[in-house]
Amino acid sequence: MEILFSTLNVHPRDRFDSWHSVACRNLVEHDSNPDCRHKFHAELRYGALAEIGLVLFESSAMTVAHTVRHVALASADELFVCRQISGRLGLEQDSREVQLEPGDITLLDPRLPYVGRFSAGSGLLVLKVPRRLLESRVGRTRELTARSIKPVGADGGLISTFLAMLPTHAAGLSAAVQEIVQDQVLDLVAVPLAKATGDSRPRASAARALVRMSVSAAITARLADPAVDAGTIASAAGVSVRYANAVLAESGTSIMRLIQSRRLARCRQLLEDPSQSHRTMTEIAYSWGFSDMTHFGRKFRAAFGSLPSEHRKRCRTHRG
Repeated sequence: MEILFSTLNVHPRDRFDSWHSVACRNLVEHDSNPDCRHKFHAELRYGALAEIGLVLFESSAMTVAHTVRHVALASADELFVCRQISGRLGLEQDSREVQLEPGDITLLDPRLPYVGRFSAGSGLLVLKVPRRLLESRVGRTRELTARSIKPVGADGGLISTFLAMLPTHAAGLSAAVQEIVQDQVLDLVAVPLAKATGDSRPRASAARALVRMSVSAAITARLADPAVDAGTIASAAGVSVRYANAVLAESGTSIMRLIQSRRLARCRQLLEDPSQSHRTMTEIAYSWGFSDMTHFGRKFRAAFGSLPSEHRKRCRTHRG
């Protein structure tokens, strides 16, 4: 990840103000107060994983406030998935409080005010996730913010470790691999978020989010099977086709449309990947469940604006 700012290169009297300006531009508008201006130190790194922005920062102790005034300036299209790296962070949003320790994960919504208290030596990884990508998996997120996801058990430990690895490896991934990893990150994060309310009675939105994830997982596992149909997917997810499609309709899709869009996305990734240049378009299309090249070409052009052959040629030209 690229270092955007470090107080090591700034005079002590200007360190905090310089940091605050950079953080507002690259993360979110906010007010903040350090425990000690003269001794304040911080570093901010920035990177990306496909459509997800990665912000990694370390800082001295300070208090931050994202107020109603700042909300008006925030992007409505992003949600923040936060993974504590070091130190401790206390957050309050929407009348909920959460205390993050290393390895803990939480969700913040920049469309809502929040306050935070960073301890000395606090390090935080923030994933700036397009709202549509996360809400398509979990539904509305208003009730999911400021809840702690602990790195306990196999599921929690895997998700926390996976997020912690992103700053080290994201920059070296090809565009095709970044798309795949982005989907994996969002699918993994969606599972504990949907369960994070801790209610003894499942909320309707959480139950429907779990159906979306179950259907998504069933599709992913069977994507290469040309014979897969809506009944097979719904059965694997433990619901009826009618109910699964009703849940997916909330995100503007259905089982079969989701299968098709996933297949097309995988084919596009392979067509763009230079390591797959030895494979024919027919081989790639057939490997992801298409059995008719005319149908594949028509659907590919409808989704991406060009035929598969044109898309591959354009990618090769851009690579030089």
